[in-house]
This record gives sequence, C-alpha cells and structure tokens, in this order.
Amino acid sequence: MPKVKVAGFSVSLDGFAAGTAQSLEHPLGLRGEEMFHWFFPTRTFRQMLGKDDGDTGPDDDFARRSMQNFGAFILGRNMFGPVRGEWPDHQWKGWWGDNPPYHAPTFVLTHYPRPPVEMEGGTTFHFVTGGIAEALQRAREAAGARDVKIGGGVETVRQTIQAGHVDEIHLALAPVALGRGEALFSGLDLRALGYRTVEHVPTGRATHIVLAR
Repeated sequence: MPKVKVAGFSVSLDGFAAGTAQSLEHPLGLRGEEMFHWFFPTRTFRQMLGKDDGDTGPDDDFARRSMQNFGAFILGRNMFGPVRGEWPDHQWKGWWGDNPPYHAPTFVLTHYPRPPVEMEGGTTFHFVTGGIAEALQRAREAAGARDVKIGGGVETVRQTIQAGHVDEIHLALAPVALGRGEALFSGLDLRALGYRTVEHVPTGRATHIVLAR
C-alpha cells in the first residue's frame, strides 16, 4: 500500500532542520548546509549534479532511498523559493534550475494561485491554495501505486506529522549544533502520535533514524 513519507530530512543535534535567514545565497538558512555534509559526498547526490563519482555505503543507501519509489512530492512555499507574498511574476521556477530532482508531479503549498510550471525531467510544479489536505489528495492521485514524499520545509513537515498524515519518517541526525533555526520537534510528541524507531544506523557523518507507526 502506498505511504506518505518524510525521507532524507536532516536535523541538527539541537533539533533544528533549517538555519535562520533563508535567502538566495543561503537556501538552507545560515549554516543550514552543515546538516547535509552526510549527503553532499554521496554518489546519489553527485549523480543529481550529472557526475559519475561520489561515496557509496550507508549514507548513500539512505540518500538513494530518500528519492526512490515516490510518485509525487509536497513542498512548502519556502522550500520552492525565497519569494514571499503575491507572485510578482512567473520567472522564479525553484532553486534547482531547469531540471529539478523530483521527476514527478510536485505540489507546492501557497496562499497565492499560480499556473503549473512544467520543467525538464518530468517535474511539474502545481501550486495548491487549499492547504495540506488538498495537496495530499492530489498527490496521492498523481502518485498512484507509489509513495508520496513530504519534501519540506520544516513547518510543512511538522504540520503534516502533527495531523497524522505521515506513515514513516527518516531523519539524518547531523553531528552539529546550529544554536538557532527552525525547530522540527516543537509541539510534536512523536511517541503519543504512535511513532517508534524501526531502524537506527550510525555512520561517520550522521545517525540515520527511521520511525514508523
């Protein structure tokens, strides 16, 4: 049965999943890239850049799993880009260039309507103004027999977990303290929501934890 998942989601030791002051220069917020030092060297990430090198091993296994068998994605507005409020125009098409890494229908939560944007590689961004319930319905229909991934940002992930929609969560706990940022676990009681650890793999760059209900 298809599932709704959070996968490859990096978290600092002090519970932050994004830095402060997101901008064009710092898409992950200040110091946010430090949480992805497990991901950037992997073969999976290097292939996203069109390279044929990169590390294999457990980090790469989790990186690959974080993009496998997903038929649709859901993103918050901040995950799509730094533009706030009304869309001033339709020039901004995401952080990733002409060929985003999703390769599937991707539903962006926003308060402001915008026509779909079809990109190279099979990604089409659909802008959803009806909230997470509408986005999930459309994503499940688009995904068919495959899973739906909640791709971020932090507030979107937290709200979707809190509402009981997420079946499985893979967190990559990075060995770094950010000090400030967007707190993933604020207001979440994962045990009360029914989550238990089903997988736990430490590596030299992160500790991978998979929780499921």
